[in-house]
Parts: sequence; C-alpha cells; structure tokens
Amino acid sequence: MAKNKNTDTAGKRKLIFIRHSKAEDHSPEITDYERSLTLRGKVNTRLMAEILKAKGEHPGRIISSPAFRALETALIFSREYGISAAEIRLAPELYLDLGENEFLPFIRSFQDDDPAVTIFGHNPLITEMAAYFAADEPESLPKTGVYCLEFDTGSWSEVEPESGRTLYFLTPKEK
Repeated sequence: MAKNKNTDTAGKRKLIFIRHSKAEDHSPEITDYERSLTLRGKVNTRLMAEILKAKGEHPGRIISSPAFRALETALIFSREYGISAAEIRLAPELYLDLGENEFLPFIRSFQDDDPAVTIFGHNPLITEMAAYFAADEPESLPKTGVYCLEFDTGSWSEVEPESGRTLYFLTPKEK
C-alpha cells in the first residue's frame, strides 16, 4: 500500500518549488550565506508546511540550497513530516546560481524511485526554474511560496522544459 499521495500515481512525477522564508536583513556582522530566518519567517514556514500536509501532499526527496535561510526553511518542513535532517540533500548550485542551461540536467539527475522532489531555494533562481518547467508562466514565488508541477512521465530523465502542469501555487497570505 502506498504511503502518500505522491506514490499513488505511476507514470507521474511531482516537482515542488519552495522559496525560503523571510530572513534577517543583510548586515556586516554576518554573511549572506549565514543569514537566518526571522521569527515571522519561521512562523510562515511552519504554516506553509501545515497547509501542504493538510492537502495530503508529501515533499518526497528534499533538496536545499545550503545557505542557512533555505536550509532552515527545509528543516522546518522536514520536521512537520517527520523526515530526518540527514535525509536533506544539499545542492550548492542552488545558492551559487545554477544557470538555465543546467536546469534540465539537474532535474534529470534525480532518482526515479523519488516520484516527488521538493527544492528549497532563493529568488530569482527558484522562480526561473519553476517557469522553465511549467507549461504556463508562474508568477514570482513570494517568500515561503509553494509551487507544484506534475509531469506525465515515469522517469525524471524524460522531463522536458515547459511540460509541467501546475497543480497548485500556495502563498503564506492564503490560509
């Protein structure tokens, strides 16, 4: 028996893009890489994780930028789902600005035993990646925005640009 909604559908793949939540302002005392979420950012992240879970969705494999604000967002989501922090895959290229010509190889490198993958990252990259794979042009992802695409394929290696069907676009302002 399937554990979650994402494994119930053979021949489909889900890609969930989540932008990190509100972070501390830039300051000379701390690097951009080290900036943490604000209290409001943590509250919004927990809210969005609860909303996603209430939809019956499971994040599947979690991949995050290693910058602390993105990783912290991923950790809060993981905690909501009972996923160990050790299971989060860090992808430095999500912080160092993955180029558009690298989007397809990045997604096609995913393991087929992961029917759903959730990517935590930063704007503008996270919105650009979502737009690259969406059949329709998504709006810019706000902080803690959740954008889910579904692909009619059984393998990540078969995913094509502009072939993802938008399943939902959630923002913290929607409760």
